[in-house]
Amino acid sequence: MLLEIIKSKGLAHNSYFLADGEEALVVDPRRDCIIYTQLAKRECAEIKYILETHRNEDYVVGSVELQNLTDAEIGHSKETSFKYGEHCFSGGETFEIGSLKVKTLHTPGHTNDSMCYIVYGSMKGKDPMMVFTGDTLFAGDIGRTDLLGLDVWQQQTEKLYDSLHEKLLPLGDHVLVYPAHGAGSICGHEISDQEFSMIGYERKTNPLFQMGKEAFTEYVMKQKLLKPPYFRKMEDYNLNGPPLLCKTPALEPLSVVEFEEEMHKPNTIVLDTREPDAFAGSHIPGSLNIWLDGLSFFPGWIVIYDQRIMLVTERKEDMEIAEAYLRRLGYDNLVGYLCPSIKEWRNLGKPVEHLGTLSATAVKEKLDNKEIILIDVREEREWDKGHIEGAERIYVGHLMEEANKLPRNMPIATTCGWGGRGGLGASILKKLGFNEVYNALGGMKAWSSLGYPLKKE
Repeated sequence: MLLEIIKSKGLAHNSYFLADGEEALVVDPRRDCIIYTQLAKRECAEIKYILETHRNEDYVVGSVELQNLTDAEIGHSKETSFKYGEHCFSGGETFEIGSLKVKTLHTPGHTNDSMCYIVYGSMKGKDPMMVFTGDTLFAGDIGRTDLLGLDVWQQQTEKLYDSLHEKLLPLGDHVLVYPAHGAGSICGHEISDQEFSMIGYERKTNPLFQMGKEAFTEYVMKQKLLKPPYFRKMEDYNLNGPPLLCKTPALEPLSVVEFEEEMHKPNTIVLDTREPDAFAGSHIPGSLNIWLDGLSFFPGWIVIYDQRIMLVTERKEDMEIAEAYLRRLGYDNLVGYLCPSIKEWRNLGKPVEHLGTLSATAVKEKLDNKEIILIDVREEREWDKGHIEGAERIYVGHLMEEANKLPRNMPIATTCGWGGRGGLGASILKKLGFNEVYNALGGMKAWSSLGYPLKKE
């Protein structure tokens, strides 16, 4: 038996390749799915099944893409009317991969179509070895329950409690737990950075298992979680099946002249994936700064799906990563990227803009002297743990809509954890016509390192 964990950085998404003998299955594949066929080829195994734990909200599931490359059959819950797939599970179905038995387990709560997949060592085995838990159970956390709407939030939370205690815990303390997400995922609240876990370990250490149903429900319904607008697109794609990547236009390298011509066409946005300090030094006018790993999530807040997307990167090899991140979010209207680099743009005398940067010391001095407005672009739960007194919080994903609240006759600085979201926020304000904008490089990390005071909610 072989189990491989395939991690998708940024989204903190885990998919799984399980092989035994000459057969294999994949759980929750990502859209750029060649990696699974490469693993199958390496192991001399045929991918027999593609299993989905639910209709995912935060990325484009690669089931249809992978099926196009293989003869595998797709399976998921019957609770959602998927427009693709050969198997609609209700829970209790079994099938085999090599000498392994796999059993479906319906675990509603995160969504009503949430499924877990239990793996046994043989078709006759009674004791399970492992379980793929999707977004039902994470290491140190559980899946969020608010996605179906606030009117059924309590009902979904109670369903999840029942699924955890009546269906997963009885599998046994020895059973290995392989969740769909790790630390940093928006699908949980405080997910541990463990790669996997065990039922017994979660029983003893996961704080949510120490609560009764009433306390569990109350705790979960106090969580402050973001729901990005791009989730709606993911839900549509993962219900109906997304376009195949082989039928989407290729991302083209563009010379400076070609890039400049394309960027001025209607409905076009330029995303610059360099680090915030490099972007601040010089960038193409009107471009937005999303550092490379941030490209795996933040376009979902600010880029409309019919917009034409053009890219600027630090290194040529970054382009493959940038394209993969955008495709996983369903962005296929990718026009091209600046080739060879922003350096050539500058050398040809093309226009550039600059952003101001401030150290934590300079931020404090200017705040004390009432010389700037400081905008904290972090999430509310981060703000509650500690923020700078006198700052105003506007989450970076809401800044484009809420910027009209800000005065234009004062310098504005943005701050976040370390400077990435601050760079995006500052570039948004610059694009919207705010003249004197700064990014507080080092963000709250630098502020705390200097021992400056924090206010907590």
